[in-house]
Amino acid sequence: MIESKKVFTLHGASCASCVNKIETALNQVPGVIQARVNLAEKIASVNGRVDADACVLAIEQAGYGAELATVSDRELREQQREADQKHYRDLLWRAGLALALGLPLMAWGLITGEMSVHAPAQQIAWGLVGLATLAVLIYCGGHFFTGAWKAFRHHNASMDTLIALGTGTAWLFSMLVVVAPQLLPEMARHVYFEASAMIIGLINLGQALEVRARGRTSAAVEKLLQLQDVSARVLHNGEEVDVPVGEVQLGDRLRVRPGEKIPVDGTVLEGSSLVDESMLTGEPVPVKKAQGDFLSAGTLNKNGSLLFTAEKVGSETRLAQIIEMVKNAQNSRVPIARLADRISAVFVPVVMVIAVLAALVWFNWGPEPKVAHMLVVATSVLIIACPCALGLATPMSVMVGVGKGAEHGVLVRNGKALQQASKLTTLVVDKTGTLTEGAPKVTDLETEGDKDELLRLVASLEQASEHPLAEAIVDAAQERGIRLSTVQHFEAIIAHGVRGEVDGHKLLLGNRKLMLRENVDVDHWQAAVEALAGKGRTAMYAAIDGKAAGLIAVADPLRSDARSAIQRLKNLGLEIQMLTGDNGATAEAVATQLGIDCVHAELLPEDKENIVADLQAKGGHVGMAGDGINDAPALARAEVGFAIGAGTDVAIETADVTLMRSSLHGVADAIELSRATLRNIKQNLFGAFIYNILGIPIAAGLLYPITGSLLSPVIAGAAMALSSVTVVSNANRLRLFKPSEINA
Repeated sequence: MIESKKVFTLHGASCASCVNKIETALNQVPGVIQARVNLAEKIASVNGRVDADACVLAIEQAGYGAELATVSDRELREQQREADQKHYRDLLWRAGLALALGLPLMAWGLITGEMSVHAPAQQIAWGLVGLATLAVLIYCGGHFFTGAWKAFRHHNASMDTLIALGTGTAWLFSMLVVVAPQLLPEMARHVYFEASAMIIGLINLGQALEVRARGRTSAAVEKLLQLQDVSARVLHNGEEVDVPVGEVQLGDRLRVRPGEKIPVDGTVLEGSSLVDESMLTGEPVPVKKAQGDFLSAGTLNKNGSLLFTAEKVGSETRLAQIIEMVKNAQNSRVPIARLADRISAVFVPVVMVIAVLAALVWFNWGPEPKVAHMLVVATSVLIIACPCALGLATPMSVMVGVGKGAEHGVLVRNGKALQQASKLTTLVVDKTGTLTEGAPKVTDLETEGDKDELLRLVASLEQASEHPLAEAIVDAAQERGIRLSTVQHFEAIIAHGVRGEVDGHKLLLGNRKLMLRENVDVDHWQAAVEALAGKGRTAMYAAIDGKAAGLIAVADPLRSDARSAIQRLKNLGLEIQMLTGDNGATAEAVATQLGIDCVHAELLPEDKENIVADLQAKGGHVGMAGDGINDAPALARAEVGFAIGAGTDVAIETADVTLMRSSLHGVADAIELSRATLRNIKQNLFGAFIYNILGIPIAAGLLYPITGSLLSPVIAGAAMALSSVTVVSNANRLRLFKPSEINA
């Protein structure tokens, strides 16, 4: 059995306690590496070498229902939406029926004050009302009692347990008053049918509003799923045929016309057009695509016809990877949620104990009518203490925050990275490809001999290298029409340069360290090197047969928005430091142009990691922005690694945060979003905790000596329903988030 990820749709999970029980049950299944429950989406994700039936059985034994999701993401999302709509309508209907009975009863009590049983006629009348209330409990609140019974059978307690106990106790006590009033003192012959009906109605109404608001938290993933086209135009035997996108094979040639979405990833064979990639990168300006350019699935062809070859299909496309990454991140936990998890695990049993203790206190030491007061207190505590808001507090904010990031081209790998990004105090930035375009050009060539001959030799040497600087030198030679020779014994010397033989000459090309190491005297070129470095250009020494032959300088243009992005990051309170393997003078020149005060130059890849570690040892919270491949050690060491590189496959796989557009503004967007999300989570947790901390003592009668009355179970039910709606609504406020760059 191979390691894989399985997704199950859940039934019966309603609160944070349910999440803990299901995850505990799944993590005990042999082969499960990690199990995560998303209460907001009612799904469980399981990673490992595990049998699906074993997972379903474990969930059922925990008291819940589950099914393996076997359809595509798009179909699963559609099914969830249909199920949510059906559930929403069902909850509204149940709420309407319960309130239709509860509201008139409550109005009768408030207006007439006659809610007691003192005569046979009243017994008959209230007995009929009790039967009607029983029908409401069975039809409108049956799912609470079913859930409570399942939890009881599995020695558990959940939100359903509290509701069932509260409403059931109120109804049973009221029926006792109706059937045998003589067993109770005069003052205690009060019925609470209206409380049972109103609580069921209000909680159903609250859950309906919660389902409606919850649907909006998944909007980002739905938008991404909608980017996937359902069909593609494939060339078969010279004819263009529309086929389902799932049938496209690697190597197929596809046609995309103006206004159509790119169905799969591929490379342009013929034609040119502007392609809108804003849905993936957040970059609003369309990009011109022509022969040899890469196309991403989900992007929109604007004005030309393109013929391209399919290179990645199905789950291998960049869009599919992004969707998977966003979904995984949405299902992940933020460290701040651990407190809520620990509390919710024991919350329901503790509340039940508190309710019993409060009832005993009122029964033994409370004022008359003791029995009625005991019932009101126990019911109110059970109802108001429901931890549903606590369970929704963090996952809702994470879902919205991660989804909002995807809309702006910021792909967050997990909830932990989302939280840590908010705490960063220092950002170290790689120069090449991050602050610069990463496409250097030859600017200067200095030699005491033939310039073209020197360029021919070094370009012949560099054609064996994949370094961006080598590519610039080869391009310069080709632009001048110089024919290159074959290189032999080529060797790349890390952080120094290259060596090899061309036309019988032994060549060296690299920095001063390389020349000193090979005993080549370059002192007479030193002044020229410093002058070029002062202009922000990278100068390399060339040596032929052991003697210095000249200099070749390249410059990598700064990104047009690098300076404004650095200033924006400074405004967020971050200290910016630049890391580069380039020489000190060039690095200083670039840093001066960008307003960066601290520069570390002439670094090896391991040096970058050491600098990050040193900053962390001094107490800093360090983020690292790089291209995601060459800076991998430093990216891994940093608390949050930001991969800037137009979403390369490696970057998506390795980075904490991947920026789909090649701009440091993406880092600022991510940090602003992180702070906004964490602020939202804290607001939710504060509201949920305060609600329970204040609600339970009030429901237990703490204010009775001051107010002379107890909290009505109806008010407790309304407050409980309102708390969940408030948390979900507050989380949805994140959907209004806009980075300051856009606001400016």
